Amino acid sequence: MSKVISAHAVSVDGYLTGRDPGAGRGLGDGTMLFDWYFDGDTPSQVFDGFRLSEPSARVFDALAGRVGAIVAGRNTYEDSDHFGGGSPHPKARLFVLSHRAAPEMTERQTLVTTGIEDAVAAAREAADGKDVGLMGGGVATEALKAGLVDEVILHQVPILLGGGRPFFQTLPEHVRLLLVEAVPAPGVTHLHYAVQR
Repeated sequence: MSKVISAHAVSVDGYLTGRDPGAGRGLGDGTMLFDWYFDGDTPSQVFDGFRLSEPSARVFDALAGRVGAIVAGRNTYEDSDHFGGGSPHPKARLFVLSHRAAPEMTERQTLVTTGIEDAVAAAREAADGKDVGLMGGGVATEALKAGLVDEVILHQVPILLGGGRPFFQTLPEHVRLLLVEAVPAPGVTHLHYAVQR
């Protein structure tokens, strides 16, 4: 069965963005969280234009190749300027979890207003046997609360941002993780955890 994966670039102090993120401002002052996408000499086999270090390319492409659909939160959707009408992944369909209407949606995007379980179920169906990726701290938190997350992958960048939008939000109970792999790479450490149930 396909897995549900929460994968995010984060600062050491747990932020997904810097200060003042938003439409037209992207990650605010946290753009360095994604420098590792472009600071190497190994082209990604999945994402055109990405040139990563060899270890990052290996980890990133293996993960991206598994994903068949993405569930993103409304903040992520807005901060990313609606992903240009597409998806954050070149082949995966996008499902946006929100309680508000989103009239700007395109045919590659689906709005889900009925909760994380329905968003993940719809994404699973669209993923056609591949994994479902989660984007955004709110979506990841809701999916963890619902017991839907199989893996947490943190691309940890060695910086303390000191502010921004945190990845880790309040959970009703502890969530135990098992470290599956840790891959150090230039400008980032890839931490792959399995969620223990």
